[in-house]
Amino acid sequence: MSRFGCRVANAAAWIVARSLFRIDARDLDRIPMEGPFILVSNHVSAFELPPLRMLMNPRPVRTLAKAETWDKKLLGWVLDQWETIPIKRGESDMAALRTALQVLKDGDILGIMPEGTRSGSGQLGRGNPGVSILALKSGCPIVPMAFWGVEKTKTNVKKLRRTDFHLRAGHPFRLDVPANKPTHEDRQKLADTVMEHIAALLPEEYRGVYK
Repeated sequence: MSRFGCRVANAAAWIVARSLFRIDARDLDRIPMEGPFILVSNHVSAFELPPLRMLMNPRPVRTLAKAETWDKKLLGWVLDQWETIPIKRGESDMAALRTALQVLKDGDILGIMPEGTRSGSGQLGRGNPGVSILALKSGCPIVPMAFWGVEKTKTNVKKLRRTDFHLRAGHPFRLDVPANKPTHEDRQKLADTVMEHIAALLPEEYRGVYK
C-alpha cells in the first residue's frame, strides 16, 4: 500500500459515492474519533464501501473481505490500497484473525460484516460467531452501523438514476464476557446480540431473521 495509491482509491470512492448515491447519513457523532473499536454492519452489496470510506474520513477502516474478491484485479488493487484483510471462508483463518487483532492493538478501526456474505436483497441474515471471538479477545467496544437502499443500486444505474443510500450509526457497546470459556453456542448468542444492535438501526422490513 502506498500513500499515493490510497489517495487514488479514496478519490475514486468519493466519485463513485457522489455519482451513484443521494446519501442520508445520521448519528455519525456516535462514532468515536479516537481509539480502537470494531465497526459492525449489515452487508447488502459491494456498493456500500465507497460511501462508507468517504463518511468515515479521516479515520480509515480496515475491513475483512473474502479472499476470492482479489480474483477481480481492479477491485483487489483497491482493497490493497485500503489494507483490507483477506479471509478464507469456510475454515478457521488464524492468520486473518491475528491481523485483525493487531489492527485493534494498533488503535485503529476494524470493520466486520458478521453475515459473512452479501444479502443482495437488504434482508438481514444470521451473524457468524467470529465477530464475538474478535470482540472477546480484543476487549474493544463495538459500534453498530446499518445501511439500506443500496440494494436498488444496479436497477437505478440501468435507469440512469441515483440511489437513496441510508446509513445509521448506533451507540458503542461491549459484549458481556462469559464466566467460563465460551462454547460455540455462547459465541453464536453473542453474535446474535451484535446483530440485534444492527437490526435496531434498520427499518423493520429490512430486519430479516432478527425481526
